[in-house]
Amino acid sequence: MAEYLLYPGCSMDSSARAYQQSLEAIAGPLGMTLTEVDDWNCCGATEYLGISTTPAYALIARNLAIAAAHANGPRTLLAPCSACYLNLAKADHGMAEEPRLNANVNEALAAGNLHYEPGSVDIRHLLDVMVHEIGLDDVKAKVTRPLTGLRVAPYLGCMVPRPDYHKRWSDPEHPTELDRLLKALGAEVIDFPLKTHCCGGHMTQIGPDTAYELIRRLLQAADQFKADVIATLCPMCQLNLDAYQGATNKHFGADFEIPILFFTQLVGLAFGFEAKELGFGSEMVKANHALKRIGVEPPPPTEEEERTKRRRRPRKDSKSLPMPRLSGERGAIDD
Repeated sequence: MAEYLLYPGCSMDSSARAYQQSLEAIAGPLGMTLTEVDDWNCCGATEYLGISTTPAYALIARNLAIAAAHANGPRTLLAPCSACYLNLAKADHGMAEEPRLNANVNEALAAGNLHYEPGSVDIRHLLDVMVHEIGLDDVKAKVTRPLTGLRVAPYLGCMVPRPDYHKRWSDPEHPTELDRLLKALGAEVIDFPLKTHCCGGHMTQIGPDTAYELIRRLLQAADQFKADVIATLCPMCQLNLDAYQGATNKHFGADFEIPILFFTQLVGLAFGFEAKELGFGSEMVKANHALKRIGVEPPPPTEEEERTKRRRRPRKDSKSLPMPRLSGERGAIDD
């Protein structure tokens, strides 16, 4: 078993719960032992680095310092979240390249009796480890339920392959790692031209029109290639394309209905896990049709979905006559 320090980030236990569930499921078959970094804190997401440099880098570097303190443990720090991976890698690189930044950050860390020496931990994204360290041959050997016939659009988003400080990825604009992993699972992988395009990030909150256009482009490209699902490795990308797919449809008068799944969920399906074990059912755009294509029974509706279904009333036929009701009732017809 290979040991890794895990930096889960804030979204893995909330909006990206399915990512965490599916990672926990497949870690064992892949021979991965994951030890969560003790007392980790938020990486600051995307905005903080543009607001206040030293506090932002100190916030990130605190996690690196705690990870590095595992002196007799694993040196590889695994970050499944794309924003977390980018921020951790950026802080490590920036402190190594800029002595003044290094000094300022370590002065801030000293207030908490911490110190970080750049390069003390090896920061890796989960996809990178699965493809380049565990290896596709080992992944393929664990497949018991090939994803035959499932058309998948591989979507990495804009933050993982660039900047590529340690030259881990095959290409910054059109990396092939996710494509090759999905093919090893038996899926039919489309040549997705927008695989590293931006999903809009937090623009859904500050500029919805811009966000909806960016989301529309991704959905339309996947739809044009007749993808059954979009596979991603970024919680923000999954959230935007899934949760705002309905709003994007309404904004453009479109009718996209493409499930947005974490790549670990597809790995889990190929390894023979049941859909419920991998967090299926939590997505807004349900993946039931895609699951049935590979012979997997969709998870039963949640209690909340059942309550919502019971609350819904069938719409009246606009051509039907109004039903008479007792006098005093809402909508009653007077004689």
